[in-house]
Amino acid sequence: MQSAQVFGCMFGDLDEDALVAKLAELRREHRTLDAEVRAAQECGVVDQLKLVRLKRRKLMLKDMIFALEDQLNPDIIA
Repeated sequence: MQSAQVFGCMFGDLDEDALVAKLAELRREHRTLDAEVRAAQECGVVDQLKLVRLKRRKLMLKDMIFALEDQLNPDIIA
């Protein structure tokens, strides 16, 4: 996964405790954005540009979360 390599470089200098804390922070932000997206869609009056930006940010956070999880729990083929 290419994004895992890119984000892995971003987080490569952090120790395991810092990675776990960063992972929790990213998950919180992802949940917050998810709630914002749902609220905007339910409202009916939606700024499409804002909605697209929220969704892009949410996807980027998801990629970063997967990269951190991969860094914390690498797949080891025995």
